[in-house]
Amino acid sequence: RLGIVTIQGIFPKRQKAFAEKLGAVVANELFSIKEVTSKLIEKSDSQEVLNEIRNGIRAAIDEFMEKNLALANFLVSDKMKWDIAHQMTEVFRPQLRRLAKRMSREIENDMDVETIVREKVANFSSDKLEEILFAIMKREFRFVEMVGAVLGFLIGSGQLAITWTY
Repeated sequence: RLGIVTIQGIFPKRQKAFAEKLGAVVANELFSIKEVTSKLIEKSDSQEVLNEIRNGIRAAIDEFMEKNLALANFLVSDKMKWDIAHQMTEVFRPQLRRLAKRMSREIENDMDVETIVREKVANFSSDKLEEILFAIMKREFRFVEMVGAVLGFLIGSGQLAITWTY
């Protein structure tokens, strides 16, 4: 911005190309949906998840027996309820693995990181894009500015020396 005149910077002018390149870099180099889905599959078989399922089954057993089988609830010990919950968890475990794998495939098919990044960057306002880029590149821009100042000084000094001698 120079007084009342606003000059378009390089970023808004090339925003679409920048969005496409950034989308490709993020999708190919930085973020892999396959890594996320493999982590989902791995986590689905973790002890933490199995414990959550077991605790949920145990709570469901307690609730069902209190509501529907109040008399039988006194005959079934805590250990028996935990054994039932454990056995049911083991029965559901293979199904949970299959479900996690199916969901992972669906996520991999439905989610295109490159397109998401490209669309988000392309939809940024030019001010927002410049703000983000300057936040990321602040040190680099400062370096370019300093190098430009030094080069300008050297070239100017050289010109002064040449013209002064004549």
